[in-house]
Amino acid sequence: MNAIKSITILVPVFNEAASLPELFARLDRLIAQPGADSNVVIVEDGSTDETAFLVEQAITGKERYSAIFLSRNFGHAMALTAGLSHISESSDAVFIIDGDLQDPPELLQQFVEKMNDGYDVVYGIRRKRKEGFFKKMCYKLYYRLLKKFSNIKMPLDAGDFSLISRRVVVQLNKLPEESRYLRGLRSWVGFKQTGLEYDRDRRSGGKTKYSIRSLFKLAFNGIFNFSEFPIRFIGIIGLSSILVSLVYLVVTLYKKIIFNTVPEGFTALIFAIVLFSGVQLLSLGIIGEYILRIFFQVKKRPLYIVKATITNGKPSDD
Repeated sequence: MNAIKSITILVPVFNEAASLPELFARLDRLIAQPGADSNVVIVEDGSTDETAFLVEQAITGKERYSAIFLSRNFGHAMALTAGLSHISESSDAVFIIDGDLQDPPELLQQFVEKMNDGYDVVYGIRRKRKEGFFKKMCYKLYYRLLKKFSNIKMPLDAGDFSLISRRVVVQLNKLPEESRYLRGLRSWVGFKQTGLEYDRDRRSGGKTKYSIRSLFKLAFNGIFNFSEFPIRFIGIIGLSSILVSLVYLVVTLYKKIIFNTVPEGFTALIFAIVLFSGVQLLSLGIIGEYILRIFFQVKKRPLYIVKATITNGKPSDD
């Protein structure tokens, strides 16, 4: 693999007005470094605050900045997808960071040095997270469960913060998934990959956009998109239920034949009904989740809609 020369820094933003001044200041310093051949693509994901206005104001007239404005909030994964599909063919690699600056852009050179050792993907591994105890434990548990049950090899404690080569970008852009889990797709495409440990910073401003609901959705996308475990879990529960029922039947017949007694039936019956009703509903829910994903996929709606763009500092309506 040839040495990396030209890099696009891809930054999705949503309601990040409080973080933008520091973000642009740090990006300006980064791309102004001697020998740097970098440009920046901002993806504005339908913010409801002043983010879109501030992005337009900050980058208009700056040749090394471009922006994509989406027609509404499509979500972090779709914002990244939009950005990757608009990467210039002259870029050798794409450096993905979050607009809240929890992933330090200044680590770019370390990522480049690692990639120049012959890797197509260098992903950040979160050594320390400056977040609440509960959220850190949830992330820790989630990544380990995903690694255990996934049908592809996924690194622990690695998010979207990464440097990916041009040929990885090309392959990612070919994938048509409607429910996208980018870090999973990044692992799925293969190529030579490695991690780089770093300490994750606190947000530079504003509030996190990942609510508990959003985190659960992210977890569901990871598990349902890259693991057969949920559907196999139904079979395991079903088989276990049959075995428990057979054991209970044998015990009941034994007591009837040997002691001529039959256990009180009402409590056991209610318990059995509630248990197996719960199992059936859980099974239907898991199957329904897969069907729902198929339903949205076959509609073939566009993954995102672009409202406007700024290319090399020049505004243009789409």
